[in-house]
Amino acid sequence: MAQGDLLISPLRIVFEGSKKSQEINLANVGKDTATYVISVVDIRMKDDGSFESITTPDTGQNFAGPYLRFFPRKVTLAPNEAQVVKIQLIKTNELKPGEYRSHLYFRAVPDERPLGDRPSKKDSASISIQLTPIFGITIPAIIRIGDYDANATMTNFSFTNDNNQPALSFTFKRTGSMSVYGDIKVDHVSPDGKVTQVKIVKGIGVYTPNTVRNFKTDLDTDNQANFHKGKLHVTYTLQMNDKSVKTVEEDVALK
Repeated sequence: MAQGDLLISPLRIVFEGSKKSQEINLANVGKDTATYVISVVDIRMKDDGSFESITTPDTGQNFAGPYLRFFPRKVTLAPNEAQVVKIQLIKTNELKPGEYRSHLYFRAVPDERPLGDRPSKKDSASISIQLTPIFGITIPAIIRIGDYDANATMTNFSFTNDNNQPALSFTFKRTGSMSVYGDIKVDHVSPDGKVTQVKIVKGIGVYTPNTVRNFKTDLDTDNQANFHKGKLHVTYTLQMNDKSVKTVEEDVALK
């Protein structure tokens, strides 16, 4: 995952089984030295997949922040420099079976050079305007206690082709006490059986306590697939835990 000049890997942190510590790799891929402050935030997922910050957990939601320790909390990276952030699980004796989730927030610190040393922009009235963009990235940090308990299905499929832009929408339904996370692949299957990949979307999750997530994606049109005939074959490959995956599959007829 990259935003601005910061590259982060992996995309999420999951503690399960005997795992007590993990590492996140940060890299500055820009041309200037940059500083980032790391903190914990708590987020609610909406049914459309968007997020909003919260301070009190919803019913059925547990925050992971009180059980995480990380170091360093602030990093300064020169161009092409990398840094490892270590995440540790703490107070494990207080954890009851279930899933706990918070998000690690990597916030850019504004450039503190004097105004005269930074580029500025002038409007039509010749008033100097200083533009200082600030961005941040969040990644989920999840703790799972007990056996993995979650599953997902896909329902309510709808295909549209407005202005020659094919799109597919459907609903994820999650069951169990833990979140689901995985990758979507959409193949077009012609009447004679030819299979053409028309979309890949990675990292689609349905986080607790949500039980549904509405999803929509445009399909690729540069592969000459005929969306007026055949069907779409949709697969959702779930990462169940560190060692196993599960694939959910559905077909959507085209008319």
